[in-house]
Amino acid sequence: MRGAVARQKIFTEETFVAADLAATLTHPSTMRLMTIRFRIFALLALCAAGLASADAQQQTGRQWQLAGDGKAYRLEMKTVARPAPGRGQILVRVRAVSLNQRDLLVTRAQYGGTGGGSMAGKVPLSDGAGEVVAVGAGAARFRVGDRVAGIFFARWIDGRRTADTLASARGGAGMDGMLSEFVAGDENGFVKIPDHLTFEEAATLPCAGVTAYRALFVEGRLKKGDFVLLEGTGGVSTFGLQFAAAAGARPIITSSSDDKIAKVKTMGAFGTANYRTNPEWQKEVRSLTGGEGVAHVLEVGGRDTLPRAIEALAYDGHIALIGGLTGFASDVPAGRLLTMGARVTGIYVGSRVDFEAMNRFIAEHKIRPIIDRVFPFEEAPQAFEFMDNGSYLGKIVIKL
Repeated sequence: MRGAVARQKIFTEETFVAADLAATLTHPSTMRLMTIRFRIFALLALCAAGLASADAQQQTGRQWQLAGDGKAYRLEMKTVARPAPGRGQILVRVRAVSLNQRDLLVTRAQYGGTGGGSMAGKVPLSDGAGEVVAVGAGAARFRVGDRVAGIFFARWIDGRRTADTLASARGGAGMDGMLSEFVAGDENGFVKIPDHLTFEEAATLPCAGVTAYRALFVEGRLKKGDFVLLEGTGGVSTFGLQFAAAAGARPIITSSSDDKIAKVKTMGAFGTANYRTNPEWQKEVRSLTGGEGVAHVLEVGGRDTLPRAIEALAYDGHIALIGGLTGFASDVPAGRLLTMGARVTGIYVGSRVDFEAMNRFIAEHKIRPIIDRVFPFEEAPQAFEFMDNGSYLGKIVIKL
């Protein structure tokens, strides 16, 4: 009997406790508190998941690689492991890259700098700028946060070029290019960029900018008042226009577009000639010099322009052979050039010392590179197509 009473008492107490707990849990203030706690726990769980996802993303990066497409190449987006800087290296988060005619030749398998080997799996583009995000052991030239650009030949620091320096061209067979969110490399293959430039502007410098600077100042020894002939309105020619004007020289630029001619006149052009409406444009150029002729030619055209450029050249003038947009010239009139006392120099970009000297000149004169259009990273193939149509003025940039 006493056992039954005891069990009844326990049951009654448990019932009271359960009822009290139920009343407490269902009380409005308690439910609000539980709701808040649930939301906090859910938010913490989401944050943890987000951190895990962000950490995973920090370990990878995207890049465009070349993939075989018949006898040519197409671009393919890839997600790859984020590189870690080795000894003496830095890791750069690339923020912008720019295109050059060389990059089109690479995709067409027409660029001799690949050595005839396959470019499949390679990252294209020589030109890019970004910020240092990690520094390897023993590296001392840069700190995290520094704004840098890669030099075209990663191992050409100064002096004469060698077979080894030529093999270090970014975006060629020997070294991946800059069309990647992260790039690791020897610290000696990078330079700081001028403070007044954006990443997009700085990304235009490594090939076209250095080429124009070396042609005019290093090999050409440009002086104030010199006449300079610039062919077309691509990257090298527009840099040549800006550099020559800043140095007090007198740049004359050709184009097939009256609209482009109108624009370059506002950028410091001393004179212009439309080669489409005036096939004998070299005579117009010479007339603009008062019959004297030009002291410098940045020869980017090739077989269709070189003979006319020579006709526009002054005695003791300098021709910088840079490219061949109409094919490379096979016949150079050596006898005529000898009689004129002319110098002809082959220009294939330049060294890090050239790059650094150019940056000082750009900073001194507050020069801002001419950019025609900026594409998002995801539209890199469209940027190549835009360059292929040839309707641009200055440089084409891809923003990462």
